[in-house]
Amino acid sequence: VQLQASGGGLVQPGGSLRLSCAATGDSYNIGWFRQAPGKEREGVSYITTRGGRTFYAGSVRGRFTTRRDNAKNMVYLQMNSLKPEDTAVYYCAATSENKILSSWSQAQGYSYWGQGTQVTVSS
Repeated sequence: VQLQASGGGLVQPGGSLRLSCAATGDSYNIGWFRQAPGKEREGVSYITTRGGRTFYAGSVRGRFTTRRDNAKNMVYLQMNSLKPEDTAVYYCAATSENKILSSWSQAQGYSYWGQGTQVTVSS
């Protein structure tokens, strides 16, 4: 499977961005992760192959939404009410394993990674 994330950019606090992840190959569960300078990579969200289950990090719950359009082989991360602390490089990653609440955010559990897209939230 090949993944390509896009849609990052510079946005003011309180603004919105939508990230896209183009996923070729067989359908996989998709996780969004982010990594800020000097920090570990952290899980942001997760969506199952058919979009029936999602998980979110507590720091983004209620502000971020992930969905997928399997007809287009696309997974999206809609980010609203952005804060400066959301600034990071965002990655999408794929796994064939069905994750549970305690495991979805562990980066080592994903076999395939796309290149990152930079999101900067600043006035």
